[in-house]
Amino acid sequence: MAVKLIYQLILKVFAWLALLAGNDAVNHAELLVLRHEVEMLRRQVGKPKPSWIDRAVLAALARLLPRELRAHRGS
Repeated sequence: MAVKLIYQLILKVFAWLALLAGNDAVNHAELLVLRHEVEMLRRQVGKPKPSWIDRAVLAALARLLPRELRAHRGS
């Protein structure tokens, strides 16, 4: 169990490093793909019901975004 946890943590760290090392075009393309996937899942499942913890994490992460991106409204 501990080996699996360490393996998952290492994968996450390398994924974060790849994001930091990547150029803006790659990061923007990845964001567009993720947004499209979220929209597809919303159509299949319906409206998500985030918990207060989910809302707190999203609010904290949104504060890290530039003002132009924080003003983005989903369709």
